[in-house]
Amino acid sequence: MNTLEFLSKLRDLGIQISTDGDKLRCNAPKDVLTPQLRSELAERKEEIIELLKNNNLSDNTSSSGIQPVSREQILPLSFAQQRLWFLDQLESNSSFYNIPEAIRLKGNLNVDILQKALDGIVAHHEILRTNYITENGKPIQSITASRPVEIKIIDLQQYENTEKEIQVQKTLKEESQQPFNLTSDLMLRGCLLQLSASEYILLLVKHHIASDGWSMGIMWEQLTQLYLAFLEGKPNPLPPLPIQYADYAVWQREWLSGEVLDKQLQYWKKQLANVNPLLELPTDFPRPSVQTYYGATQSHTLSLSLSREINQLCRKEGATLYMTLLAAFQVLLYRYSRQEDIVVGSVIAGRNQVEVERLIGFFVNTLVLRNDLSGNPSFKELLSKVRSTTLDAYAHQDLPFDKLVEELNPERSLSYSPLFQAMFVLQNTPTQTEKPLDLETELVGIETSTAKFDLELSVEQKDGILLASWTYNTALFNANTVERMGEHFQILLESIVANPNKSIAELLILTEKERQQLLVEWNDTSTDYPHDKCIHQLFEEQVERTPDAIAVFFQEQQLTYRELNSRSNQLAHYLQKLGVKKGELVGICIERSLDMIVCLLGILKVGGAYVPLDPSYPQDRIEYMLKDSQVKVLLTQQELIEKLPTKELVVICVDTDWTQISKESQEILICDASAASIAYINYTSGSTGKPKGVETPHRGISRLLFGVNYIT
Repeated sequence: MNTLEFLSKLRDLGIQISTDGDKLRCNAPKDVLTPQLRSELAERKEEIIELLKNNNLSDNTSSSGIQPVSREQILPLSFAQQRLWFLDQLESNSSFYNIPEAIRLKGNLNVDILQKALDGIVAHHEILRTNYITENGKPIQSITASRPVEIKIIDLQQYENTEKEIQVQKTLKEESQQPFNLTSDLMLRGCLLQLSASEYILLLVKHHIASDGWSMGIMWEQLTQLYLAFLEGKPNPLPPLPIQYADYAVWQREWLSGEVLDKQLQYWKKQLANVNPLLELPTDFPRPSVQTYYGATQSHTLSLSLSREINQLCRKEGATLYMTLLAAFQVLLYRYSRQEDIVVGSVIAGRNQVEVERLIGFFVNTLVLRNDLSGNPSFKELLSKVRSTTLDAYAHQDLPFDKLVEELNPERSLSYSPLFQAMFVLQNTPTQTEKPLDLETELVGIETSTAKFDLELSVEQKDGILLASWTYNTALFNANTVERMGEHFQILLESIVANPNKSIAELLILTEKERQQLLVEWNDTSTDYPHDKCIHQLFEEQVERTPDAIAVFFQEQQLTYRELNSRSNQLAHYLQKLGVKKGELVGICIERSLDMIVCLLGILKVGGAYVPLDPSYPQDRIEYMLKDSQVKVLLTQQELIEKLPTKELVVICVDTDWTQISKESQEILICDASAASIAYINYTSGSTGKPKGVETPHRGISRLLFGVNYIT
């Protein structure tokens, strides 16, 4: 590949190269510069500079041709803005797309100068004073004159320290969730919490239709420049902007058409053909029929040693941190869902044109990253796939996600977002000024209550340490589930760096406690149970312990342990007089009732074993079971007599014959049955031809009863 071809490849990836004297300027989208590309760029540096200068390409290579347009013409929304406008029409007064950021300020803050600086930001960036109205049924941008930014000042000095922090979080949450009116409001507002004479918390809230993460860095930097200049009585130091966001929106609509649009669409149509519409993660709650956006966030800090090992793996495998973490996240989703076709959304800065680098606005785009995890590849093999997929996606990143959904027209559902439900983000937007407003500062976290997707993993690297934040939809997941997911992700990363050649199905994700539970505790099936006692003897022991407790109930009838014991004893004595002996089989064909339980216990107490006959069985099956078991005595109910083959059987109708049975003794009948004696014979379904009787001893029932934890 010659140098000209190499430059073309960089442009395809969204990497813009220009010269500044003997230096190269490189503007690249999110984490696209792999170690190989960086190395090759360094090796070709002199040749690239010479090529750009000799071909008059310097400072033009990255030019996109965005030009200012007349404000008298109709100004369309960008594709991304149009989606947020549409969502706002569906659910007005929503705060789902508010972008809040709060910072603690310590020192001598001049509130009047702060107001003037914020007003200067609004004057500098048209997008912050742009409203969205409809004309002929279509949304358009309406740029208004600059006006003061609302700064609500809230005094919290009267609260003690603990209560003060509670009030801080409460106020920040309330203020950050105040909705914007897109037709009339400035897209920026502020709130200043005064904690003491020299301590404040400044909350800035913007609507996503006018801002993104990159924009927040620009805002703090320019706010500081304006504040310090005005504090010293100097004029506005910000140079005029050659273009504004409205110019970009017009350019995007014109540029993304024809051959450019076709090329982008063909790639994505092929890449997302027959994509699985839903990632089916195991959720704690059923998915609502209509998607909700209420969420929460949990954060986990990876150790410095693990963070270093992950970065070392990136260098060794020639992948970026973004690619490696994305691959690990997709492995986690694969292990949770058992789906091999894993689709994840991911945001990119979307600032491929030099002209927009210093603009506040909504430029971010969403890429749909699909990877095939079938065949149980090693993580190293998967990482190679992810690298290729990611670079291809970067090369076709100009198609807005909203336009992609419109063109693909995927299967839609009100219960989940289209194309993907899990998002991955690596935070690497430009670092804001070290000391905004030249005061002692500290970022203040704001409790998240919004989740745009089922699950979002956002990773930030600070001072060499990785911080993973998990935002989840609270209509689907419990906090404990997401906390466990974060632990599993960390263990997965540890397993990956320990052996990247291990297959993705073999990589560890469980904690030591979970492995102990799964492999040891749940497999420890030994249980202590009475090996030498019959079922009726165990029942009699319970009678001694709780004679007056309810033993059985059916519909509106019930028997205590004492009553059930007495009635079954009477039946046992009656059966003994009929000649039933130890080990003899007694048939029982009775509808579900209290009588059924009395009969079962009575048969066991006399030393016999019962053969259950379901009244709903076909008559020929009942005949076969009676003949095969050689039953001589049958316990039943009067209403079932006509359906039963009673020839050559001693039949006892426990309902009509109970007057006679009740004359027997209520005392326990002593028999010599043992735990090895047969308690009942159960016949199979007969799927192999004829039903077969299976003998079950008393001790088998005891083992089952004492080995199972019943939940009542």
